[in-house]
Amino acid sequence: MKDILTLDDIEVEGKTVLVRIDINTPIDPKTGKLLDDRRVRSHKDTITDLVKKKAKLVLIAHQSRPGEADFTTLENHARWISEITGHEVKYVDSLFSSCARGEIERMKPGEIILLENVRFYSEEVINGPADAQVKTHVVRKLSKVADIYINDAFATAHRSQPSMVGFPFVMKSAAGRLMEKELKSIGAIMESPKKPVTFVLGGTKADDSIRAAKLALENGTEYILTGGVVASIFLAAKGYRLGEPTIEFIRGKKMVEQIDIARGILSEHEDNVITPVDLALDNHDERLEIPVSELPRNLKISDIGKGTVDKYADIIKKSGTIFAKGALGIFEEKNFAYGTEEIIKAIANSKGFSVIGGGHLVAAAKELDVEGKINHISSGGGACISLLAGYKLPAVEALKHRTV
Repeated sequence: MKDILTLDDIEVEGKTVLVRIDINTPIDPKTGKLLDDRRVRSHKDTITDLVKKKAKLVLIAHQSRPGEADFTTLENHARWISEITGHEVKYVDSLFSSCARGEIERMKPGEIILLENVRFYSEEVINGPADAQVKTHVVRKLSKVADIYINDAFATAHRSQPSMVGFPFVMKSAAGRLMEKELKSIGAIMESPKKPVTFVLGGTKADDSIRAAKLALENGTEYILTGGVVASIFLAAKGYRLGEPTIEFIRGKKMVEQIDIARGILSEHEDNVITPVDLALDNHDERLEIPVSELPRNLKISDIGKGTVDKYADIIKKSGTIFAKGALGIFEEKNFAYGTEEIIKAIANSKGFSVIGGGHLVAAAKELDVEGKINHISSGGGACISLLAGYKLPAVEALKHRTV
């Protein structure tokens, strides 16, 4: 943190402050209702602090990504931010149009506006080097109507996208309260983790997890416990045929190439990457457990099995440090929440230092009332695991750039 400015280091009174937050939220596909306010609440300190200091707040954020069912506007998010912070937030249905820039220029100190979903614009969904992102329309247009850039979106800090890395090269920039808290907490954890170190990697964003697993193993991590799509990919890399429903799901997530990457990891660290010994399949909404030796089945893999839970729990019990990200199965469905819930219980009951991140794991900890037994709950699964594995986060590195 010594290389990064914080809110305590800058003067914001009367200034137009562009604040990147992460309010990406689960949405009910039938009603459009936002289902979880944790990420909105995580930015409350930054927003209220800036309002108190009489800044003009321009919030930018994303919701989902193109092609997903929950890819939508931020109109409802603005209402939720208003309720949680106690400050009125005006929603503007564009990002850098003349209309949006006019709204910004007319702002008074203490006012807040939320611009449109940054991922409605194709530039934002492309990762690239910071010096290239500086040239994007969103950075060039918004940097002309704002004085200071604040990045509080830790959960997206592993993405090198325009709204995350471009602004610090053209504007005075600092970390928000949430970003500052996460970097200090995780930095302290990384200084001297107690051995053995165990990563529990699940969820559907397998590319992030497999990338983190590779570096973590190279840096001496003893165990990688796999679940969700991560487990399916490693099983496929071991030569198991998964069955068409699961392979089709991996194809849909554009993760097929990850199988070759996983195969390369196994060639060097096969004893350290632990895959399920049994699985739960979705048999017409009923849970059907089979050993992996009985693959393939023409049923979707939806959870780890009870034998795997026992094996993983035993490793977790012996671990000195546990980092976990992503659900071990389809946590949203009652019949396939077992693996995730039992592993969260094992982590909570372990004597090792524990860190969890990612929406589903955090939700499971809350539902099971074990949040207080987890040492650190991160606002971002992918960013947290990447940082713990030893990667430099693009958004954090960008904040180190000094613009006078």
